[in-house]
Amino acid sequence: MTTSHPPVAQHRRAAERLRRTGPGLALAVISLFTVAPLIAVVVLALSPKDAPTLPHAIPHSLTLDNITRIFDIGEFPVWLLNSLVYSAVSVVVILLTASMAAYALVRKRFPGRNILLWAIVATLMVPMQATLIPTFILVARMDGVNTLWGLIMPTLANAQAVFLIRQFVRDLPDEIFDAARIDGAGEWRTFVAIVLPLIRPVLATLAIFVFLWHWNDLLWPLVVGQTDAARTLTVGLATLHTETVSTADIMSASLVSFIPCLIVFLVLQRHIVASITSSGVKG
Repeated sequence: MTTSHPPVAQHRRAAERLRRTGPGLALAVISLFTVAPLIAVVVLALSPKDAPTLPHAIPHSLTLDNITRIFDIGEFPVWLLNSLVYSAVSVVVILLTASMAAYALVRKRFPGRNILLWAIVATLMVPMQATLIPTFILVARMDGVNTLWGLIMPTLANAQAVFLIRQFVRDLPDEIFDAARIDGAGEWRTFVAIVLPLIRPVLATLAIFVFLWHWNDLLWPLVVGQTDAARTLTVGLATLHTETVSTADIMSASLVSFIPCLIVFLVLQRHIVASITSSGVKG
């Protein structure tokens, strides 16, 4: 004997199933649209040369030949090295100088401290395009055009990093600094042994963002790097479109340029969660 459920009960169960699975399905669809361009780049980069592929067909096999071949095109290894140096040096110097400036702005008392802070914050409102020409003239007069130091130096002062780290240092309890002072720790030891470990989450988060900012930077490297050997990877990839380079090679270069960003994110991602959690606890 079979038992028939009333239509109302069936509608309720269907509504309950939709309520439980609806958000997951919506997120899955949104995620698919988000990663679809990346999947297309990977497929195009690993497709055999001259084989029918996206958007006309799905390749039957994948190969790494395009990845190995891209290192022989143009100055690709030099561009990759320039981008790595540009991004890595910028991360180290910006985090060090910004954390030192933030510590001084919070813990030191000196005339004009607030004026200096707001002057730093005010520079955030000035777009880079407004200072591009004066900066280039200054670098050119110092013979910095087509050099790595000319590429790196103008971007080492970052007001946004100073402001964000200052907010973290400001929330550190005074008792920590009082205890360090009682133990005889000087300013430098207090900064290195106490402040830097405590603000590690925001430093790791900023490291990811600063690396991505400089890795993807196009305008300043385009202006100051005017030869093949002085270009960064983003500028080099842009020039590939004007040369006789296949789409598979361009996609391969784009895929290789994505790998360092992925490594940096995977290494430091847990600190982003720690930073957000810490900010939430502090309210």
